[in-house]
Amino acid sequence: MALAHPHTHEHHVHIDGHSHEQVHSHGAATPHPAQAASWSILRMTVAARLAAALAVCAGLWAFVLLAMR
Repeated sequence: MALAHPHTHEHHVHIDGHSHEQVHSHGAATPHPAQAASWSILRMTVAARLAAALAVCAGLWAFVLLAMR
């Protein structure tokens, strides 16, 4: 026996009545605007990247050695 189903299942409309299409302010074909990066590892020189990696490694080893005491 089939039961009567009084309401619809529209997944694109939220309870407050707005749809997903109204949430974004740009068109579907337009990507999000680029944001300025204040710092990027990609802009660092190879020597600066190596120095940063060694500093992080030394810090982690110091943490491990202090934890083992």
